[in-house]
Amino acid sequence: MEWLVDLVDYGVLGVLFSLCFLVVGFSLERWLFYRKVDVTMYNRKQELELVICKNLQFIGTVAGNAPYIGLLGTVLGIMLTFYNIGQDAALQTSTIMVSLALALKATAVGLVVAIIAVILYNALTRRAKNLVLLWEIQHER
Repeated sequence: MEWLVDLVDYGVLGVLFSLCFLVVGFSLERWLFYRKVDVTMYNRKQELELVICKNLQFIGTVAGNAPYIGLLGTVLGIMLTFYNIGQDAALQTSTIMVSLALALKATAVGLVVAIIAVILYNALTRRAKNLVLLWEIQHER
């Protein structure tokens, strides 16, 4: 069952940290793009929407699914703790509590990643909507 410890520590947490890195990177790229985009360059609203919505779906998907990935790590960690209890009934209570606490770290990391992704997604979505509104104002004239 040692592979399960590695799966939780390196697999689940690695996926979550990788997703967080991608979300921050995509968000930074979008924010910098939004700062320099000229809405007058686009003749059709759909063209503008396609360009400004790039990678927003990914950020939203990470925001929605990061807690579940963290929860998967917690479930695997708790399963490992129960397995170890079953193998050694004389296990100390402190050892069991430490194992359970470590299992919960995956959920905590998943929630942190989700919170970051939700904040960035909401800020970018609002900025994208503002750019579309600016385009509409420009083309009403």
